[in-house]
Amino acid sequence: MTASGLRTETSDGVLRVTIDRPARLNALDEVTCAALTDAFESAEDIHVVVLTGSGGSFSAGADVIDMATNSLSDGTEAQQAAEHTMRRANALIRAIISCPVPVIAQVNGPAVGIGASMALASDLIYASEEAYFLLAFTKIGLMPDGASSLLVPAAVGRARANAMMMLAERMSAQDAFATGLINGVFPAAELSARVDTAVRRLSRAPKRALELTKRALTASTLSLLDDALERESEGQIELLTSPAFNERVMAIASPPKGT
Repeated sequence: MTASGLRTETSDGVLRVTIDRPARLNALDEVTCAALTDAFESAEDIHVVVLTGSGGSFSAGADVIDMATNSLSDGTEAQQAAEHTMRRANALIRAIISCPVPVIAQVNGPAVGIGASMALASDLIYASEEAYFLLAFTKIGLMPDGASSLLVPAAVGRARANAMMMLAERMSAQDAFATGLINGVFPAAELSARVDTAVRRLSRAPKRALELTKRALTASTLSLLDDALERESEGQIELLTSPAFNERVMAIASPPKGT
């Protein structure tokens, strides 16, 4: 099935969800974000979900063009738009984390911003050698969201997390594997086959056992999820309505002539 910006395919109990906006490096606009959330929330008779992107990118994060188009000058409208943006982003991350069956992120290329958060919210994360993870929120006057302020330091430690989030340092797939952020890194030509191997192993396990295992792991490792999302939302809403963000996002969306 194809929705705007999204392709889904179900076969033998496996739901494959592909972000399909290659011209925008699979950046998420509002329609695609909503379709992704619906795909995770409405999945039925599924044993495993595989999330990936089309072309050479996993996801470039939020669509800056979409954000610039929706940038509003009126204070009340800007506040309402920011609140809506954060509700939408949090709903997507919650849908991935609360999906009752295992979610595998097949990170076929760059995972940036909320794109990185989506990957890290998944239960198993396999990346190609060309992939990397980048939380460049501060470069446009924002802060990390999508529960990344919880997910990243829990995996790589405070020092590496600070470098990724404050300095916007890119983490290669190789480093992400070495630090425990992801489960494996493979040549691009082998990634799909390696993911399919994990899918087959999960498909052989009783579904209820996987559901209860995921529930227990989520409860024990992400007990602070609500707190993290609330802090991120409060801070991000303030930043989304700030002049600094508006100036930077408009500069990105409307580069000077000749560039």
